[in-house]
Amino acid sequence: MKKWLSLALALAVALVLAACGTSEEGGNAGEGGDSKDSKKITVGASNVPHAEILNEAKPLLEEKGFELDVVTFQDYVLPNQALESKELDANYFQHIPYLESQKAEHGYDFTNAGGIHIEPIGVYSQKYKKLEELPKGATIIMSNSVADHGRILSMLEAEGLITLNEDVEKTEATLEDIKENPKKLKFDTEYEASLLPQIYNNGEGDAVLINSNYAIDAGLNPLKDSIAIEDKDSPYVNVIAVRTGDEEKEGIKALVEVLRSKEIQDFILEKYEGAVVPVSE
Repeated sequence: MKKWLSLALALAVALVLAACGTSEEGGNAGEGGDSKDSKKITVGASNVPHAEILNEAKPLLEEKGFELDVVTFQDYVLPNQALESKELDANYFQHIPYLESQKAEHGYDFTNAGGIHIEPIGVYSQKYKKLEELPKGATIIMSNSVADHGRILSMLEAEGLITLNEDVEKTEATLEDIKENPKKLKFDTEYEASLLPQIYNNGEGDAVLINSNYAIDAGLNPLKDSIAIEDKDSPYVNVIAVRTGDEEKEGIKALVEVLRSKEIQDFILEKYEGAVVPVSE
């Protein structure tokens, strides 16, 4: 019996030592993996222009020692969910008012790591060549994203089509804040932003307001095909969003620095011909 007990004890000690050795090796491998993974930045983005800009930035990031993995999305909801669940290190698809509204609605603990560009929103019509040609009772189709409503309504006010209540914050304006609507325009907010180019192509409504990223992705040229376009001084800057605290990571800092570099700014200006406008800070 003693012999068997001694043998069992020896075997147990051997297993413990083996396990410790495996754990130590695994720990080193894990640390190495973490170190290696820290050099890889996974960013979620809309196809156009965000993913295109990121892909152009890949070689510049490689020069700084970082590998960039771009994951594309077709909507405005999943990229933030993926960022929260740590499937992404950052996302690049949304402007500041939308980011803030999503944080308030879902409790996301996200931070704006840096603004990169502005996408002027455009008005498109299959029936009219100028906004002033819109008849009384015309139907205006726009995104169901409430975060875009203030932006759109401010644009329509600047074009003289409506007047908003004086005490409302422009970025937070809603349809209820319309004070004067002389043409009795009707507003349709049924559709997701990604569907608006198809709505336009189908000839629905009298005018459709489309975000530039979706317009470009659908083969539209915002500067040539729209009958009106948002002022380039728009405050709706598209940003790199990260989980709070990650904005100080070297990879994120390098990403923002590269996206704001002259090389990438020149690429944006040349490729999108003013339909996408870079910012430097």
